[in-house]
Amino acid sequence: MLAGSTQSEVARTYGVTQGWISRLMSRYALEGEAAFQPRSRRPHRSPNQTPPEVVDLIIRLRKELAEAGHDAGPETIAWHLHRHHGHRVSRATISRHLTRAGLITPEPKKKPKSSWIRFEAAMPNETWQSDFTHYRLADGNDVEILTWLDDCTRYALHISAHRRVTTAIVLATFRQTAAQQGIPASTLTDNGMVYTVRFSGGKGGRNAFEKQLREWNITQKNSRGNHPQTCGKTERFQQTFKRWLTAQPVQPATIPELQALLDQFRHEYNHDRPHRSLPHRAVPAALYEAMPKATPSRSRDAESHDRVRFDRVDQAGKITLRHGGRLYSIGIGRTHTRTRVIVLVQDLEIRIVDRTTGELLRELTLDESRRYQPTGRPPGPRPKTN
Repeated sequence: MLAGSTQSEVARTYGVTQGWISRLMSRYALEGEAAFQPRSRRPHRSPNQTPPEVVDLIIRLRKELAEAGHDAGPETIAWHLHRHHGHRVSRATISRHLTRAGLITPEPKKKPKSSWIRFEAAMPNETWQSDFTHYRLADGNDVEILTWLDDCTRYALHISAHRRVTTAIVLATFRQTAAQQGIPASTLTDNGMVYTVRFSGGKGGRNAFEKQLREWNITQKNSRGNHPQTCGKTERFQQTFKRWLTAQPVQPATIPELQALLDQFRHEYNHDRPHRSLPHRAVPAALYEAMPKATPSRSRDAESHDRVRFDRVDQAGKITLRHGGRLYSIGIGRTHTRTRVIVLVQDLEIRIVDRTTGELLRELTLDESRRYQPTGRPPGPRPKTN
């Protein structure tokens, strides 16, 4: 019926563009009847597609991390890709490639993180968490592993293996750790009698550990009974090092062998392993060593005003800070544009630290007479010129 019709007439009859009819006729001249078969709309090229070598690297990292007993999720793989291989790949892309390779199984939507109620200290040494767990040696004997963990930065302060953890051991390890890292403002543990006897039916007595906390003006906090979530950070930490120990090629048969492995794990955990709960998956040591430390409240200067802020350097190479009701601009340098930083403020003393590496980018005393704090010049009024 349409034989002899022009392309314009056919286009009007079927409600399509004349250009589409023209392209269809060109394909028909080359392919015949096959030109009328439906075609995929997938683009011929995908310039944003992940290169095959990066996909292979994702699969290899997944295998290496899992075999070493480390976290091998998409976020951790993304951190290693950027930190050690110079590739920026999103978590969703990594998850998609792992799913295609059959290495992970997609799970139903979980409860959103926004619904969680989390406790987290604002400064290092504000709260130390402690707990101990059982471990079976290769010779069949059971031992116990005691840990001290900084709540704010997840820094592993101490890990040690013992035949049996007692109050004397808790006290000795606490004193040793405090001598190395400073006295904390508070401790958080469960209600085990090695930590407290307040809930054991006594009449106000204290064990040696509680006596030491009182002498050093340290606040003692304990979780409620049957509520292990309060000490969830140490519980999760214990799972992490147990999984790492299980992945080791030679299992320890003695306490010294186990302690050597725990020392190795502590170094890797603090300095080499990115932590999911820290800003931009920083390593615990970077934050613990860079941030100011909390101290017991009675020994702290009541007039001191300490703050910790998380910020990003703007396009002009500066950040802003409010002090005394005024907004100040602090220059850091255009070379650090878009760098995520931690701003540590104690009254007028300010330290600005790279949130990922822990590098100190700038240290200054705020000059309240100037709205802009330039780089390269000490604070204070400019000298008068004739």
